[in-house]
Amino acid sequence: MSKIERQIRSDSAEAAVRAAQNAAEGPLEPPGHVTIPVEARPFWDALMRNRPRHRWNDADLATAAMLARAQYDADRLAREIDAEGDVIGDRLNPKHALVDKLGRRIVTLSRLLHVHPEATTGRARDQGNELALEREAEADHDPLIPTLRVVK
Repeated sequence: MSKIERQIRSDSAEAAVRAAQNAAEGPLEPPGHVTIPVEARPFWDALMRNRPRHRWNDADLATAAMLARAQYDADRLAREIDAEGDVIGDRLNPKHALVDKLGRRIVTLSRLLHVHPEATTGRARDQGNELALEREAEADHDPLIPTLRVVK
């Protein structure tokens, strides 16, 4: 019988130790049987930061590689469409259909991996509440009261 790993509270010392260990191990690399083009690597790196390191398994990593490649391909094709134009001759650029198909693949794979916006940042209505609070804080700014500012 397999042992199921128990969930640890995110505000526990155990969770803090695990987070430090994950950070010390550095970014995840693709499994040996998966190839990621150099150009797709930024997409891979962004995906790896959307889930705790210890939550990835080899099957998910292989799926993440497909997602990273699809994101890169969609970006590359969109840039090609920008250079060629939406219409070639009297027809719609056929690359639009490929970008659309890749877009659907990206959404599907994101949902499969639970790296879509709702999984990573929460429900839309909660984000709306956070955004409203942020806008309210911006509006309440009094230039005579010192506040925290980002220094660049």
